Order: sequence, then C-alpha cells, then structure tokens
Amino acid sequence: MANEGKIYMPGGFGGLMRYNEEYKSRFMIDPKHVIIFIVAIIAFVLVLNLFFPVG
Repeated sequence: MANEGKIYMPGGFGGLMRYNEEYKSRFMIDPKHVIIFIVAIIAFVLVLNLFFPVG
C-alpha cells in the first residue's frame, strides 16, 4: 500500500467543531433572577420546616 505510515490531519479547525456562539433562546433569564429564585425556594423550604417540622 502506498499510504502506509502517513498521517492525515483533519482540515479546517483542527478537528474541533464550532457551534453558533450567539445562541438565541426563547427564555432569556438574567443571572440575578436565577439567584433570587433559588433564595426564594430556600426561604420557602425553611418556612415549611418551621410550620411543619419533620420528626
């Protein structure tokens, strides 16, 4: 075989795939809203534990 011992590198980006960097989602959520939502869930669970203790 004539191609024995040869290594072929992929063309383009060196084998790396690039995806669209400006992905547009239907849901645009601000990071501070996510943090507020998490804090609200934690507060809700703590209030439930105060009114309905387990064990």
